[in-house]
Amino acid sequence: MKEFIAEALNTASMYGVEYADIRIEDLKHENISIRNKKIENLNYSESIGFGIKVLYKGCWGFASSSILKKEEINKTVEQAINIAKASAIVKKDPVILSPLDKIIDRYTSPFEIDPFKVPLADKLKLLISACEVMSSYKEINVSEAELNFYKHKKIFANSDGSYIEQEFIKSGAGIQVWAVKDNEMQTRSYPANSGGDFRNSGYEFVLNMNLTENADIISQEAIKLLTAEQCPSGQKTLILDSNQMAIQIHESIGHPIEYDRVLGMEASFAGTSFLTPEKLNKLVYGSNIINVFADATIPYALGSFAYDDEGVKAQRVPIIDQGLFVGYLTSRETSPNINKNSMGSTRAENWNFLPIIRMTNINLEPGSWELDDLIADTEDGIYMKTNKSWSIDDKRWNFQFATEIAWEIKNGKLGKIYKNPTYTDNTVHFWNSCDAICNEKSWHIWGVPNCGKGQPMQTGHVGHGSSPARFRNIRTGIL
Repeated sequence: MKEFIAEALNTASMYGVEYADIRIEDLKHENISIRNKKIENLNYSESIGFGIKVLYKGCWGFASSSILKKEEINKTVEQAINIAKASAIVKKDPVILSPLDKIIDRYTSPFEIDPFKVPLADKLKLLISACEVMSSYKEINVSEAELNFYKHKKIFANSDGSYIEQEFIKSGAGIQVWAVKDNEMQTRSYPANSGGDFRNSGYEFVLNMNLTENADIISQEAIKLLTAEQCPSGQKTLILDSNQMAIQIHESIGHPIEYDRVLGMEASFAGTSFLTPEKLNKLVYGSNIINVFADATIPYALGSFAYDDEGVKAQRVPIIDQGLFVGYLTSRETSPNINKNSMGSTRAENWNFLPIIRMTNINLEPGSWELDDLIADTEDGIYMKTNKSWSIDDKRWNFQFATEIAWEIKNGKLGKIYKNPTYTDNTVHFWNSCDAICNEKSWHIWGVPNCGKGQPMQTGHVGHGSSPARFRNIRTGIL
């Protein structure tokens, strides 16, 4: 492989490129899903290839191939050069890269049990047992259980002499039910919807979820939702659980701080951002208890790595400091715009995609409250749990979210269940309305395996650490 890489970089240098890098990647993915105790999906895929990125006369060119042979190198390099030449036709300013030291390193993400070595029969037994519990209730019309595993090997090398090998094992699982009665249908999932929760971890992460034990809890809650009252409308005090906080962070902090959105690079697909450059170090994003970091160094988190796909070392970078907006997600290309070096957030889905700015782990630092004490301190409010859906405009300003379930809070105690809970606000008002955050006992880092961005669209693996938090005067229910 080293000979192949050297040949590719030498070929690029012969064309007079200012910079070149190559990524060789091998991605394995296994998906198993059960629906009503029957196998719905049993899929295994493997993709291996290489991508070459060149900077030629101030413009980027990228090309890739699944043929790992020396005779393929010249063809792929030429294609990348031709794309760079085509880009030069509409060039405004040449690409300037932030500096980067030469790095030679190797990294393997920590795990205990390789999920690809666990017998298929054991995985099916785990999922079917959870579905059996959920299906035992007559009101449960559909029960689902799902497993996802990834093994991702990556080699990165560039014309500055860096050579980095990384290997990741990622695991995820989740269960979900749909309860039906008359004209009413309600759903509950565990530990989250959209496939569940995910980590840079092995099969031990799935075993520790206790899927079968929680299958009974979500089944009973879904049934109770069938006859629950509608979530009330009005200006309410709102407590969000950790999972809902994660998607709130993702949509109203994670995406608007992507600096390629700010520069308009994502305008035609993913949108732009209200966080224009003059707001850096000036905008009061939230209340003074809001502290947010982009942190790719957290062990086991889904958005963690040793180096991004430009060879930049993983970092912990402040985004919001005591409510003040202080940082973006950047690349080597975009960071000079704000007179900084890249903070290491550039990644591609696989070898055949051009790396773009992606979230790492965007985390809200925990506060000081116990969850029980926070509920006891709330006289009249609503506690919402487990994300169900989201909608936010293309500048990441106005939004509406729905959760699967909610509870009334009355005189410091949880009361009746509400169905179809929703809330709406704008980003800055919302985060400035936060007056309490729970402590590290309730803090959990959620894995999000389906963040979509780019053209062609890439699916990114990111993470969000959060505790439950309280927000004052938030509009809930039907608008």
